[in-house]
Amino acid sequence: MEKREAVWAALREGEFDLLVVGGGITGAGIALDAATRGMKVALVEMQDYAAGTSSRSTKLVHGGLRYLKQFEVRMVAEVGKERAVVYENGPHVTTPEWMLLPMYRGGSLGPLATSFGLRLYDWLAGVRRSERRSMLSASEALSREPLLKGDGLLGGGYYVEYRTDDARLTIETLKRAADAGAACMNYAKAEKLLYGADGKVCGAQVVDLRTGASAAVSARVVVNATGPWVDALRELDGSKRGKTVRLTKGVHLVFDGGRFPLRQAVYFDTPDGRMAFAIPRDGKTYLGTTDTDYRGDPAHPAMSAADRAYLLGVANFLFPTLGLTEADIESSWAGLRPLVYQEGKAPSEVSRRDEIFESPSGLVTIAGGKLTGYRKMAEGIVDRVAARLSAAGAGPFGPCVTRTLPLSGGDVGGSAGWAAYAAARTAEGEALGLPRDAASRIARRYGSNAPDVLRRAAGDAARASAERAGLPLDVYATLVYAIEREQALTPADYWVRRTGDLFFDIARVRAFGEASLAFMARRLDYAPEEKQRAREELARLLREATTPVEEAR
Repeated sequence: MEKREAVWAALREGEFDLLVVGGGITGAGIALDAATRGMKVALVEMQDYAAGTSSRSTKLVHGGLRYLKQFEVRMVAEVGKERAVVYENGPHVTTPEWMLLPMYRGGSLGPLATSFGLRLYDWLAGVRRSERRSMLSASEALSREPLLKGDGLLGGGYYVEYRTDDARLTIETLKRAADAGAACMNYAKAEKLLYGADGKVCGAQVVDLRTGASAAVSARVVVNATGPWVDALRELDGSKRGKTVRLTKGVHLVFDGGRFPLRQAVYFDTPDGRMAFAIPRDGKTYLGTTDTDYRGDPAHPAMSAADRAYLLGVANFLFPTLGLTEADIESSWAGLRPLVYQEGKAPSEVSRRDEIFESPSGLVTIAGGKLTGYRKMAEGIVDRVAARLSAAGAGPFGPCVTRTLPLSGGDVGGSAGWAAYAAARTAEGEALGLPRDAASRIARRYGSNAPDVLRRAAGDAARASAERAGLPLDVYATLVYAIEREQALTPADYWVRRTGDLFFDIARVRAFGEASLAFMARRLDYAPEEKQRAREELARLLREATTPVEEAR
């Protein structure tokens, strides 16, 4: 992505076919689809990219097996097929994950129903032969995961989902959109919508929250893809009527792998009839999720004492020998699901289908949906935008090409070429003097962008700069890359959205958080108050990751 100063000039001076408000995965997908069809696209995000729902999910590209129970067959078929698309286009941010679905006497999942459901899932999702489900006996299930409760275990289903780094998936999508010409800017708030003499929306007044500068951004079509804030933008438009958004909160807990040595990802039904995941990742195990209505600040959802107690109970129910306590929790995160409100439904029963609203002013809003389906959702939105623009004499615009378009970092030969590519880049990192784990982390996190990152770790000058900054060489190189290529402005941008270390290596954040702040303050020329805000933000995130907050009622 271009630096913010260049993007701001483009926003201020340009006239766009499409302005996307919202820099989560939905907005990112829309910007990519539209830009690659030949539209002139702008995208603004009032926080950092993916700072809302798109960095706070269960971090799975999954088809929603549980929605078969609710007869959401069409949705399961659509998003199930998208799993493989996302994987092929971004194997560096998406990994196949075999899931064990244990069945217990008296539970909601019986052998026949589970076998049928998984077979139907394979068929609906078009699962490749090597990843189709199999059924395990009780002893086979326990051999896969010895921590499982053995009492009453009947067996298990075994099938594939895909684990992802949700924030990096969003950022890599945005970077590819920027490569295609989209002008993308974070910390840029659409403060109000602009209207023409005909009453139709024709852009937005955007404020650069770093500098305070304001500009009128002109666009033929405006799309509201703001997730938890979609109703707030509809209120600005005077069109919040009919269906509205219902926010529900999902919390996840992270444990060290030594304390929770999970071998195998597990998807299981809980004592209260919900479904939960336990997933090993990078030497840690994370567990989630809750599903409760949320009425607090959408920008700062966090774990409450009730969330923590519930998830510990869930963990100790299925893995009773562990005896996990509050002291074992290393980190946590909470995210919001912006669901389309349905009267009389419990949070976990509300449909995850996306819906599109178009107001009398022409504002297009997309609400609901799942991370897995972001590309298909974007295709539907951009089809609608293209039709409107074409009717007004703009264009012509090409067809959707994102089904086979690698994301930024994804030019690695698809899933078939990924392992060899990652191994080669890891060897290059080791040749520069990086420890093997650091070299591998860079290769696997950045994919075909890894050489650009490694260049920042090469040579005596880079090593000397890292030492002066008090940072390990790999942190130095990835932090410089985040600033120069990914518009990272604060330590939280880096530790939460660019690396995920706040969740999966919180000790590293504590060790180098202050040094990273000092480095960014010098590199980005922070004003004193800006440096203090960045320090307070990182301190708050570290605190909320381990300490419950008071839940808003």
